[in-house]
Amino acid sequence: MDFALSDEERAVRDTVRAFITREVMPLEAEVLRRERAHQPGLDHSEVRELQLKARKFGFWGLATPEEYGGMNLPAVLQSLIWTELGRTFVPFRFGGEADNILFHATEEQKREFLIPTIEGERRSCFAITEPGAGSDAANIRLSARRDGDDWILDGEKTFITGGHDADFAIVVAVTDREKGARNGGATAFLVDRSMGWRSEFIQTMGEGGPASLIFDGVRVPHRNILGEIGQGFTLGMEWIGKGRYTIPSHAIGIAERVLQMAIEYANTRETFGAKIGTNQAIQWMIADSETELEAARWLVLRSAWTVDAGLDPRHASSMGKLYGAGMVNRVVDRVLQIHGGMGYTRELPIERWYRQVRLYRIFEGTDEMQRLIISRDLLRGYTKIGGHLA
Repeated sequence: MDFALSDEERAVRDTVRAFITREVMPLEAEVLRRERAHQPGLDHSEVRELQLKARKFGFWGLATPEEYGGMNLPAVLQSLIWTELGRTFVPFRFGGEADNILFHATEEQKREFLIPTIEGERRSCFAITEPGAGSDAANIRLSARRDGDDWILDGEKTFITGGHDADFAIVVAVTDREKGARNGGATAFLVDRSMGWRSEFIQTMGEGGPASLIFDGVRVPHRNILGEIGQGFTLGMEWIGKGRYTIPSHAIGIAERVLQMAIEYANTRETFGAKIGTNQAIQWMIADSETELEAARWLVLRSAWTVDAGLDPRHASSMGKLYGAGMVNRVVDRVLQIHGGMGYTRELPIERWYRQVRLYRIFEGTDEMQRLIISRDLLRGYTKIGGHLA
């Protein structure tokens, strides 16, 4: 059994690390300054400039098929790259991407929505969560009523990432209430902002924030259905599933960065005439963090590996998401504690990460939903203890 990275995986990871170190990390002080002034860390044009620089390195469309100019990288490589992105808090991600379910679009829809999104000319958001339907996504109520060649959408979506900046939304709406969303009663629509929906920004404890989307008699052409009528819930679960290994991959990068900060601080900060790293309390926090970080790394890489191997990734991905999200919260908490009062200030990014990673235990499936999935798979015999090695 070989746990080493291949030459290709190591080369890609090192190239991404070099780009992040040289082009992105130098922006950290300015990002912190802006955020302290309640401004966006980077504006859209600055992110775009970084993405075009990365494109010259060959990094464009990590998951995008080659026919659309992307790299179509395997899941393990994507996981490694997301880890490198997590090593900085600068709000950057590589360009050339589009929501994975947009590839179900018709040729006409691809020209109108998919291609411009990949090229960075349009910005999308995915809207399934509602005030009464968070973890229970099947309980959505936003309705779509057929009216000739159009559909009329009424209702509200909430906590929509990127919803305040998007110029179109992928909206999952109820088209047959008797069937129910889970059983073919929900459909996905591509809805331009110009069609009449509005967004309301939601302030959160983190930087930036999601939005509520309001649909009041919004008329959408039948040709704007994504996929097929009744396929909305299935597409929604496919969209959410993508985050099950990318989010904890990002968490690993954050944990690596903050743990290194803790080690450096423990080796330089003195109290009572000695470096604080000589104190057993500090040593144990560092040891526990490294152990949990390493455990998360292999859970997450295994979940990505199941995708590449063509296996059902849901069980492994739920374990990776559950443990990775919890791990990064515990590590950041310890690192803040090691830094004491300075860790609590906004002069350092630790408190920023502290606020940021709390979300990881909620979005794209809460801890509780991951536990439900994992336990249900075992109790119903969908999987065995030990997974593919059982």
